[in-house]
Amino acid sequence: MLARSGGIPRSWSFKPEKLGQDAIRVIGNLFFAIFVLGVIVFTIIVATYQPEDPLLHPSVKITNFLTSNSNATFTSDGSEVRTGEDFIAPTTDSISSVPFINVTDVDSVVPGEDGVNEEVIKEVDGCDVDKPIECNVPEVHHLLMRTAIETYTDIHFYRFGKPFRGSNDTSCDIAWRFRPMNAKRAAFYKDYRRFVVLRNANCSLEVTSIGEHHSGVNAKSKKSKRRRRRRSRRRNRSSASPNSNNAVVVDTEDTSDANNAEITVPVVGDLVNDSLPVVESESRFSSDKYLMYSGGGERCKNMDHYMWSFLCALGEAQYLNRTLVMDLSICLNSMYTLSKQDEEGKDFRFYFDFEHLMETASVLDQRQFWTDWGLWEKKDNLKLHVIDDFRVEPMKLTSLNDASLIMRKFGSVEPDNYWYRVCEGETESVIQRPWNLLWKSPRLLEIVSAISSSLHWDFDSVHIVRGDKAKNTKLWPNLAADTSPEALLSRLGEKIEDGRNLFISTDETDISFFDPLKDKYTLHFVDDYKHVWGEDSEWYAETKQLNNGNPVEFDGYMKVEVSTEVFYRGKKQLETFNDLTSDCKDGVNTCKTSSA
Repeated sequence: MLARSGGIPRSWSFKPEKLGQDAIRVIGNLFFAIFVLGVIVFTIIVATYQPEDPLLHPSVKITNFLTSNSNATFTSDGSEVRTGEDFIAPTTDSISSVPFINVTDVDSVVPGEDGVNEEVIKEVDGCDVDKPIECNVPEVHHLLMRTAIETYTDIHFYRFGKPFRGSNDTSCDIAWRFRPMNAKRAAFYKDYRRFVVLRNANCSLEVTSIGEHHSGVNAKSKKSKRRRRRRSRRRNRSSASPNSNNAVVVDTEDTSDANNAEITVPVVGDLVNDSLPVVESESRFSSDKYLMYSGGGERCKNMDHYMWSFLCALGEAQYLNRTLVMDLSICLNSMYTLSKQDEEGKDFRFYFDFEHLMETASVLDQRQFWTDWGLWEKKDNLKLHVIDDFRVEPMKLTSLNDASLIMRKFGSVEPDNYWYRVCEGETESVIQRPWNLLWKSPRLLEIVSAISSSLHWDFDSVHIVRGDKAKNTKLWPNLAADTSPEALLSRLGEKIEDGRNLFISTDETDISFFDPLKDKYTLHFVDDYKHVWGEDSEWYAETKQLNNGNPVEFDGYMKVEVSTEVFYRGKKQLETFNDLTSDCKDGVNTCKTSSA
């Protein structure tokens, strides 16, 4: 009885020959229980896992690009926008070494005493001061060039165009290509202005006034906007040199690597030709290969998300040597709209440089593609290959040579329907997102140029982040205090001289918040220049034409793009998380060294 009540199982035996078997059975049961527990834990993790947003934790390859030169990591920030131009080093030696025109380089026709043309001196006695100014003669041309160089001392001139008659007999219009002295951005600019020329009693000529930015409309390029032929997907991209109007190729001194032998920089102010590309012929369409992304969760997400996913698709198209069939219609997230609602029907060309994209990559508008596909699919036996699983890696698609169109279809379940999932995992080391192909809209950069020109390219700038971050004292405990007017006056006073023009790029909606700074600086905000995109502006007319005759709203994302670019053109630039506060850009304990 005692033996039975002691709780020892009958199956157990203390006989020596039985102890080993019992121990093995116990250990086996224990390991099985651990295995079952592990399976349960793993299942729970898989069911609840949400992949991190790559914009919050980007790969090392783009961290330095997307972050400022600070100890802060990148996070989606509605107060600034960075695109492919940032890949071009602002102090590139090859750009700085391009020779500019000095006033001594402008030769007179036949210089005489006091710089007056000898031919003119002979006519002094019979001088007709009311005679119309002939803008295209060398004497007037050189006068306009000398005056421009002597007047605008903060910029370097690289090329002058031919002068044209202005609005009357005493005005001339002339265009020039220039770059601000000590420029922080790798770009050239074009301006055209109206000069009023006076003929004195002795027939000598002098300029009495110069118009504002882009006032010399008769000197504006008038090249026809013919429809663009789509460039071949098989063109060697490493050696391709864009020939668009709004870009210029600059040779570098290092020619040891063909890929580094030249760089392409924007030319802001030239004619924009972003008309949709057309396929040259049926044979060309049928012989080419295409990639399309369809559906997915990208619609109406913030623009950082859109760019991250779009460049994944473009990178895969380049890897597969296929033409990317892209939807130019964008849904703008409510964070950027005046209505505070998501808005469909926005055009890619409103925000990005489609001309540069067409010149440097093989892309085709989706609507045009389906029209051509409908005409020639059956006739030419074009084949479609559909992929509905993002886990099918691009490396496995290289053998699909018989498929004219590879279509990736994305479902409705987030986050597995995000385009960027294609470029995750092993694919990340294979697909390189071509950030250098995505530039900001040249029409928006024209607004940037206009604002900078109105300040004579002589201003300082500060980027002040407040908004929701300043309210969140748990993650940013010092930000609100460090960006208060009193703190700003103290910190700015250490780095920016009194009396300077100061451009403020900020997400603070109440601009009067910065009024105390007016005692020391002349303040400028992007909203001070609404006339540059108003109903009488070039931007308004061109975007209206692009939008089938319907006016285009200058939305919040455009404003952030412009504000960002004006900020980067300041002579001195101060960042919130670089210079104004000790808080980290992504919150407490997220600061990293600049080398990370």
